[in-house]
Amino acid sequence: MHHDCKPPIVHRDVTCNNVLLDSNLEAFVSDFGTARLLDPDSSNQTLLVGTRGYIAPVFGVVALETLMGRHPEAILSPSLSSSYIQNMLKDLLDSRLRLPMLQRDAKEIVLVATIALACLNSNPKLRPSMQEVVQELSDSKLPLSLSFFEISIHQLMNHNKSCIFSHLVI
Repeated sequence: MHHDCKPPIVHRDVTCNNVLLDSNLEAFVSDFGTARLLDPDSSNQTLLVGTRGYIAPVFGVVALETLMGRHPEAILSPSLSSSYIQNMLKDLLDSRLRLPMLQRDAKEIVLVATIALACLNSNPKLRPSMQEVVQELSDSKLPLSLSFFEISIHQLMNHNKSCIFSHLVI
């Protein structure tokens, strides 16, 4: 919405509750009550609006909430995150769902989790832009080099792709 709409739209309150799925599981963003159309030729003043816990690194929060089935407050809280990152990725996922059986599904979960965690970086300058996120999600063709069950949250937070994804197609 920031880059591909003309004029650009800043929603300002993207949460899991505002992402709706149709019968084909295609996502649509709803509740544009606080959205702003941006005039690229003006200086827009931005007021802080939105839902607490979703401001700033929104994509990371919404993506993790989707994977976890609950708000990722344990990862967002500095006091809890240092102990939480020692867990395995499989323990992060929504326990109501089966773990992935197919390599393709496991790879997609690892990719989304890696990007989501990068979006939560405490230094905003180190977070990927949404254009970079879309590029990563679109272009990743590298297979996993580790078993899905061996990947820790710590490895994903350091997003060392070379140890998670193999550069050799097997």
